[in-house]
Amino acid sequence: MRSITSIKASVAAGSYDMMLKNLYCRPADRLGPYRERIIRVLDGFMSEFHAGADTEVSVYSAPGRTEIGGNHTDHQRGKVLTGSVDLDALACAAPNGSTEVRIYSEGYGLTVIDISCLDPVKEEENSTRAIVRGTLAAIASRGYTIAGFDAYVTSDVPGGSGLSSSACFEVLIGVTVNGLFCSNEIALDEIAKIGQYAENVYFGKPSGLLDQMGCALGGIVAIDFQDKEKARYHEVEFDFASAGYALCIVDTGADHADLTDDYAAVPAEMRSVAAAFGKEVLCEVDEDEFYRSIADLRKKLGDRAVMRAIHYFTDCHRVEQQVEALEKHHFDKFLRLVSSSGHSSYMYLQNVDTYRDPANQPVALALAMAGYYLAGHGARRVHGGGFAGTIQAFVPLDRVETFRAGMDSVLGEGACRVTYIRPAGGCTLID
Repeated sequence: MRSITSIKASVAAGSYDMMLKNLYCRPADRLGPYRERIIRVLDGFMSEFHAGADTEVSVYSAPGRTEIGGNHTDHQRGKVLTGSVDLDALACAAPNGSTEVRIYSEGYGLTVIDISCLDPVKEEENSTRAIVRGTLAAIASRGYTIAGFDAYVTSDVPGGSGLSSSACFEVLIGVTVNGLFCSNEIALDEIAKIGQYAENVYFGKPSGLLDQMGCALGGIVAIDFQDKEKARYHEVEFDFASAGYALCIVDTGADHADLTDDYAAVPAEMRSVAAAFGKEVLCEVDEDEFYRSIADLRKKLGDRAVMRAIHYFTDCHRVEQQVEALEKHHFDKFLRLVSSSGHSSYMYLQNVDTYRDPANQPVALALAMAGYYLAGHGARRVHGGGFAGTIQAFVPLDRVETFRAGMDSVLGEGACRVTYIRPAGGCTLID
C-alpha cells in the first residue's frame, strides 16, 4: 500500500503510464482522462472517509465484459467466447480498523456491512448490500480473516448496457478483498465463482458464470462450463483492430422492466428439453439422440422449446469454430459465424423481441439499421440476454464514424460505443 500523496505524485510523473496504456488500449497522448480518474477516486476516498493525504491505500480495477460467442449457452453448462473491455470500475480501498465494511459507489451512495454477521438477509435481496455481504461470506468461508475496510468506487461500465456492470462490481469487490486480506492468493476464476455465489445466494438472481468469468479473467477467453465444479477455459490471442475492425456495442435504449418472465423462460424451456432425457441441463444430452426425438419432444414441450435447444447445440459448435477461426486468423470466417449466431438467436432462440407490443421492436430495428450502415461488411448480432438492451457489431475501421453517427441518429447520442478488448481482468492497479 502507498500513501495517497505518493500515488498522486507518481501519477503526475507518468510512472503508471505504461500500465494505463496496456490496460485501456490507448496511446500515451490519450491517457489524460485515465490519470485524472485515478486522482478522482483518491480524492473521493479522502472526502467520503475523511482520510488524510498520508493514508495508505491500494487501487483495484475490474472490467466490463462482452459476449463474443455463445448466446444463452452458459446456463446449460455449454460453451462461450467472452472478452473483457476497456470500460471498468475502480476502487480506492484501505482497512479501517473496525468491523464495518463501508463502500461508497458514485451515483449509488454508501453501503455498510457489519462483518460480524455474514449470513444471507432476505430483506437485502436485489441490493448492493447483498452482493457485498455474499462476497465477504464466500471469501471468509475459504478460511481467510476479513476485517473492516473503506472503499470508494467509480465505474464507467453503464448499467443495462449488456457489459455486465453487476458482475464487474462483484469482481471488483472480490479482488479488493483478495488484495487487502488474502495476499492475492485467490485465483481469478475463483473470484468469478465467488461473485456468482453472491449473486445467486444473496442477491437472489440465478445467473450463470459467464459474466463473472468474462470480467475476472481478462482478454478474449473461450470457456467450457460442462464441469459444474470447474469450468475449463483458455485465452484466445487476437486483436480485432489488427484485422481492421472495431467492436461496437449499441444500446437500443429499451427497458428491461417486465421482462423477467421472458428471460426466465429461456433456461426453463431448455431445461425442460433436458428433463425429457432425464438430465438437468442440455450439455448432458446426447445431441444425436435429441434430433432423433424431436417429433416426440414438440408434442410434449412445444416447438419453441425444441428450437431453443437447437440454438443451444448449434451455438456451442459455433463457439468452437469461432475460436479456431481466430486462432488461425481466418477473420472472414469468424464474421460469418457471428452472423450465423445472430440469425440463430433471432430465429430459434427468439430473444430479439417478445412481440407483445408489435409497434415497439428496438432490438430488431437496431439490427436492421446496423445492417444498413454496415452495407454488407462486418457482422452484427443480438448481445447478451436479448429482448431489450444491446446489439453487437464488428465494424470496419474506415466505417466506424459513419456507423456510430448513423446508429446514434436513430437510437440517441452515445448509443453506439466503440470498445477495445482489455488484456487484463480483475487486478490490483496500485499497491
